[in-house]
Amino acid sequence: MPHLFLLLFPLFLSAESSFITQEEYSTQLYHSPRGIGCHLCHGEKGEGKIVAKYKHKNHLKDFKGPAINTLSYQEFYTALTERQRGMPRYFLIEDEIKALYYYLEQRNRPKKKKKKKHAHK
Repeated sequence: MPHLFLLLFPLFLSAESSFITQEEYSTQLYHSPRGIGCHLCHGEKGEGKIVAKYKHKNHLKDFKGPAINTLSYQEFYTALTERQRGMPRYFLIEDEIKALYYYLEQRNRPKKKKKKKHAHK
């Protein structure tokens, strides 16, 4: 039996390296959590987006997905776990909510500016 473990151990090591990264997982989840991706209503970075335009009582109106990229984690969690008007119910587990929040944090993190090289005169 110990020999079987030694034969299978390299397979476990290679299998571990084939899992998707946190970035890949959070991106896939943001684009398709349960069929309708978050990006369709909230934009690629959670900045908000006009979903549809319609007329109501002869007035042109917009149906907007609000910006979600400035919410605290608690506000984000509440928005996903309590019924919101116009928001589909996803029934996400806490780890999925954390992954979605991670996605937004990564997309909205300020980019580090590259230092300019000064030419010597």
